[in-house]
Amino acid sequence: MKLSQFKFDLPQNLIAMHPGEERDGAKMMVVHRDSGKIEHKMFKDIVDYFGEGDVMVTNNTKVFPARLYGSKEKTGAKIEVFLLRELNREMRLWDVLVDPARKIRVGNKLYFGESDLVAEVIDNTTSRGRTIRFLFDGDHEEMMQTIHELGETPIPKEVIDRDVTELDRERFQTIFAEEEGAISAPTAGMHFTKNVMRRMEIEGVTFTPITLHIGIGTFRGVDVEDLTKHKTDSENFAIPQKTCDIVNEALDNNKRICAIGSTALKSLESSVSAKDRLNPVDNGWTDKFIFPPFDFKIGNAVLTNFHLPQSIVLMSACAFGGYDLITRAYQEAIKEEYKFFTYGDVMLIL
Repeated sequence: MKLSQFKFDLPQNLIAMHPGEERDGAKMMVVHRDSGKIEHKMFKDIVDYFGEGDVMVTNNTKVFPARLYGSKEKTGAKIEVFLLRELNREMRLWDVLVDPARKIRVGNKLYFGESDLVAEVIDNTTSRGRTIRFLFDGDHEEMMQTIHELGETPIPKEVIDRDVTELDRERFQTIFAEEEGAISAPTAGMHFTKNVMRRMEIEGVTFTPITLHIGIGTFRGVDVEDLTKHKTDSENFAIPQKTCDIVNEALDNNKRICAIGSTALKSLESSVSAKDRLNPVDNGWTDKFIFPPFDFKIGNAVLTNFHLPQSIVLMSACAFGGYDLITRAYQEAIKEEYKFFTYGDVMLIL
């Protein structure tokens, strides 16, 4: 397919700029692939669509405060340093984005507030990308504690153009978050509350985790018209054996396997056996790019937010639900004034 096929006009007022009053208070569109039926519900109604033996696959990645603000040595120029991923713990090497990039060269040092945290730029990677080495006297835990104190919740400021608040620190995270390493929350999972989860478990639904540390690959724009030529950045993921056992048993019994978010779906489809069953992964990397057409082997339901035009997560939703059906659903979502993006409403595709 072509990039231009995923372009649509999205009114600016439909982009959610703030989290809703309640996590589970979002609207939910339910899209049925078999009949093409579209229903308008509230997220709390998700309980009605799953039952005994069904499985919800969560992404238990945890967002860390990846956006730091430092000052350049000598000039004191303010520089944003966005931490992407740790490259080498012992050497304290990190892959980062810097802004404004034109001011940052190899050899420059950056100072962060009144703390003892200093970074030295040791390599250029892309136009805005740099490799930095943190200089810090304490151990790794102490350094990360300092980063947590200085860092800012990495809401996507390119779209949500406002100051970060304390509420973001709480809500830009799912209730499943355990394994730190993501620069963004798996947004579909942000709608769940303990109450909704308990109600589903009472109905016999099992929740089981995978881990995919969301990086820049999930959000980097596509700049080629021919989607087969797009290359996504690799993201670190893991699938426990227990999750494999739960998912594979449900598949054997023709139950629903619902991926909570496109990152959970991507993880499931990145480790499929020759017999179309889920394999465990200890510490893997995936650069799988899901776009139509795609033959899904594991997931047979997905919960996903409403996405921006030409984003790879929109392409993933279209691959799962069918391009024509999801295009029609998005047209209806705009008509019914669903909210889009990180803090927006949600779509359940069955």
